Amino acid sequence: MKKLRLFAAVAALSLGHVISAQAASLTGAVGATSQGDMTYRLGLGFDWDKSWWESSTGRLTGYWDAGYTYWSAGDRAGGRHSLSFSPVFVYEFSGDSVKPFIEAGIGVAAFTGSEVGDKDLGGAVNFEDRIGAGVKFGGGQAVGIRAMHYSNAGIKEPNDGIESYSLYYTMPL
Repeated sequence: MKKLRLFAAVAALSLGHVISAQAASLTGAVGATSQGDMTYRLGLGFDWDKSWWESSTGRLTGYWDAGYTYWSAGDRAGGRHSLSFSPVFVYEFSGDSVKPFIEAGIGVAAFTGSEVGDKDLGGAVNFEDRIGAGVKFGGGQAVGIRAMHYSNAGIKEPNDGIESYSLYYTMPL
């Protein structure tokens, strides 16, 4: 638990610096694990305010994502919590009031234990991989779907890994 608090404090200090310079957004997500257990996630996103490969098709951009997830159930270890931090790349397709996008990112996550649901992650600190798609509306709101995978990448055994598949809504702050 001390490691999770330390991780949260470092993330909060880092985000305090980032939020002062960049646009922020709040994301809420409801999902399910690959075992059918529910997940609930709140995230803060901070736009990079940069873009690459701009063309008539679209542009590559990104954001920093800090999240809290509640993992609701499981026979062995339900009721877990996790904090995560990820850089996320977004390819935003061109459009006027509606812009489709795809996203991908790899970050870190700290759990309140090494077991989540019926999976043993081998440790409380893991990698967070994500891929998603959605649409962004003119006012900065977005809706989408996302798949997230958590594991220690084989650094420690066991390494069961766990996934969360979710629907999400994002609004600007």
